[in-house]
Amino acid sequence: MNTQPLSVIEGKRSGNCPHPWHGSVEHAVNRAIRAGYRVGRRVRIGHIAGCVVGYNIGHFGRFSGASYPLLVRTEFGVTKCSLAEVAAA
Repeated sequence: MNTQPLSVIEGKRSGNCPHPWHGSVEHAVNRAIRAGYRVGRRVRIGHIAGCVVGYNIGHFGRFSGASYPLLVRTEFGVTKCSLAEVAAA
């Protein structure tokens, strides 16, 4: 399987953004943490085992952090997940 290292890229956003990061994304990430889905937590997506490796803070796009706050590493790669898609392993 080809793998690709995770890269963190510094971004910029103007102060005129109508949708600040701290809105629903922050609430979704905090809800996930309060539910026990902290980094390192073993989870299952259906029958696939995985591990929470981070949080999706993306505000724009089809899979924003407000709906898919968890980043889960599985044998197939890293995916964005909602709280309804994962269960504690």
